[in-house]
Amino acid sequence: MSKWLLLSIAILAEVFGTSFLKASEGFTRFWPSVAVIVGYIVAFYFLALSLKVIPVGIAYAIWAGIGVVLIALIGWIVFSQKLDTPAIIGISMILGGVVVLNVFSSSLTH
Repeated sequence: MSKWLLLSIAILAEVFGTSFLKASEGFTRFWPSVAVIVGYIVAFYFLALSLKVIPVGIAYAIWAGIGVVLIALIGWIVFSQKLDTPAIIGISMILGGVVVLNVFSSSLTH
């Protein structure tokens, strides 16, 4: 399986689990809590698989960066959380960092 597919599954599973954290109400609601736990188990499993071929610092930077962007979008769309200009600029900078890593870094083997 492609290293990028493994990392993508890890990212999406982490975003899935994190999206249910709010709904779990501090792990007091059963099904949202199950979704959080399952999401994180899948995320860390696939992250671990991707680390066999991607350097840990690079994989984690991409995983965290894309996760932050996706969670911010979900918060904005699903939970109607407002993003002000500094938040949008900061999130854009994180996304820019992920692009720089993927396009210009020699730490990755494409």
